[in-house]
Amino acid sequence: MTEQTAPFRDLKVDDIKKLVDEGHDVVDVREDWEWNKGHIPGAQHVVLSSILANPAAQKFNDGTIFVCGIGERSAVASEMAVALGVKDVVNFRGGTTAWKNAGLPLEKP
Repeated sequence: MTEQTAPFRDLKVDDIKKLVDEGHDVVDVREDWEWNKGHIPGAQHVVLSSILANPAAQKFNDGTIFVCGIGERSAVASEMAVALGVKDVVNFRGGTTAWKNAGLPLEKP
């Protein structure tokens, strides 16, 4: 049997910071109230329920990083993006909580 590769990369805060610095798109899939408490600077806000409700309407670039609070909802969004044909999808394992705990800046709308 051959080893099956994961459909997306599951990365932690240090690797995510490097990708953000390189200009990768970040999509935050948390609810509005969570987004309003603070998010990764420059992130787009697309609530997970809207992705699941109408996946064909979503336009994500290759190399997009998906983030939520801890990395669970963003994993679902990552799976959906892969199903939509997005390449090099990244899930932020640890999410906004890890970003904040690492002392990295959050912005508010």
